[in-house]
Amino acid sequence: MEIKILKNVLDKNLDRANKNRDILLEHGIKMINFISSPGAGKTAILEKAIPLLQLHYSIGVIEGDAYTSRDAKRLQKFNIPVVQINTEGACHLDSNSIFYAFKELDLNGLDIIIVENVGNLICPVAFDLGEEMRIAVLSTTEGEDKPAKYPMLFREASAVLLNKIDLVPYLEFDKNSFLRDIFTINPEMTIFETSAIQNSGITEFVEWLINIWKA
Repeated sequence: MEIKILKNVLDKNLDRANKNRDILLEHGIKMINFISSPGAGKTAILEKAIPLLQLHYSIGVIEGDAYTSRDAKRLQKFNIPVVQINTEGACHLDSNSIFYAFKELDLNGLDIIIVENVGNLICPVAFDLGEEMRIAVLSTTEGEDKPAKYPMLFREASAVLLNKIDLVPYLEFDKNSFLRDIFTINPEMTIFETSAIQNSGITEFVEWLINIWKA
């Protein structure tokens, strides 16, 4: 019975996700879903990436958190529309919450919607939001074994940002093991080594996005 219930939930989510895709296609908007565990540095990366993307695109953000709007407030300084979704403890955003967030945005004036999902490496991966791509963010402080432990995200992501790379000299982080696991899961994976605090690797990531969209 529990499996049937879960399947029903996921089927309903997929139906709404497909409708979200239709809405995005109608308005010519690309939506990116950023997924990571808590504290990996998604918001810090977005603080560096958004000004670069703004040189080319109009951007909106959907910010997912269990509680508070602190991350959303950090992004408001860029004078972009930010919609906060508080899940009240739920570990992921779903396609229905994204659908209602669309209603708070002027979709006719946007080129890109960035979704910063709730910090979790498992639950957000199971719920399609209607996004065009998923970006996985992993910090070196979490250890090199996370791709092997949580392979679904790294199987489905279009790119991985290995963040806090500046801390490697102070950690027991085995980068070779990390890369071996990543490429075993997804041999075509694109990986960017980033440091939000040092603003390194993020320009290369943004240029990669722009080149994909121009292709």
